[in-house]
Amino acid sequence: MGSNRRLCLIIWVIFVLVSVPIRGQGIKSTRLLDLVIRDYTFKLFNKHFKTGTPYSINLPSNLSGITVYTSRYRCGSLKRYGATINEFYLKVGVDVHPCIERILIVTQNLGNNWSNIYYDNYDALLGYQLVSPVLGLLAYNSGDDDTQFEVKIQSPGGIQINFSNYTASSTLDGRIKMCATFEGDGRVKLAKEVAPSVCGARSQGHFGLVVQSPLLPVRKKMRRWTVAFGCSVGAAIAVFLVGLLLIAMFVKVKKKARLEEMERRAYEEEALQVSMVGHVIRVHTASATRTSPRIEQNLRPPR
Repeated sequence: MGSNRRLCLIIWVIFVLVSVPIRGQGIKSTRLLDLVIRDYTFKLFNKHFKTGTPYSINLPSNLSGITVYTSRYRCGSLKRYGATINEFYLKVGVDVHPCIERILIVTQNLGNNWSNIYYDNYDALLGYQLVSPVLGLLAYNSGDDDTQFEVKIQSPGGIQINFSNYTASSTLDGRIKMCATFEGDGRVKLAKEVAPSVCGARSQGHFGLVVQSPLLPVRKKMRRWTVAFGCSVGAAIAVFLVGLLLIAMFVKVKKKARLEEMERRAYEEEALQVSMVGHVIRVHTASATRTSPRIEQNLRPPR
């Protein structure tokens, strides 16, 4: 019984080890990350906040390293006056589609760690290296009906994104910086800076500064191939070990049952003689004994 428990425990441990990488993957999609940040923003935003004033959103510990600010605007006021929200400057003439009355603008600073999610999801970045955190600008409907849907911001005058607080010329080694705009369909648009460490855009999205780095594609391909091969080999070994353990348990149970049956039969045959009737019914009979005859003295025949 104890050995069976140990085998079951080993199988359970192997199952946990195999399933840990699956549970440990976390958020790997840029779209999913935007939705999670949106949900926390609407959950913590108070409708009594002042219009046009940025408010910080406190994210949970599993999203540490991401800085989020949000601000509420009337569509008409945003078009007439524009807005400046942290690193983003929206010039006069901003169009919002669709806009019922108010919108909630959300800015994201993904920091150094979470910015890698864009590098991992956009193959067009092969050959380039991020030298700034990825900054995001998104907008959502903020009407009285609490309908949370994304709206599109377009600025004929342009939107400027200032990266001057996040780049250091000493780390560039003379390489030319390029502005990267991450499209929703997986494409990346590269453009020149409109000013030192300043990028331009026409609509909302995610942006970053990159430089050419010819060594990164090789390292990335090797990393993906190595991870895929390692996961496949690990899964195959785990399945093989589980199969061996199951076979060992089955053989042990059958062997134990056979030994118990042999012991039972030996015990029965030692006590009684067993005679078989047909192939199914066993009839147990006691050993036959005969009483020796004894002649009475008074009944002896006459001589």
